[in-house]
Amino acid sequence: MNEYTRLVGWAAIAVALAALSVPWFMWGADGVVAGLPVWVWYHVGWLCLTAVVFWVFTRRAWGLGVEGVSRDG
Repeated sequence: MNEYTRLVGWAAIAVALAALSVPWFMWGADGVVAGLPVWVWYHVGWLCLTAVVFWVFTRRAWGLGVEGVSRDG
């Protein structure tokens, strides 16, 4: 897989995570689980997913799309 394809893939993942950061579909939900509103648990799950995705990104694609600097200055 070439660098451009990997860059587009990681950008799509970033956009998807950003789109899922606000649970629009849960507005008005009043459910409670273990003493906390369901939307709080959604955010806990989203943050865990985001942490795992970022960890994978740091292991596989850190520096992707970053141009090198020449030694001339």
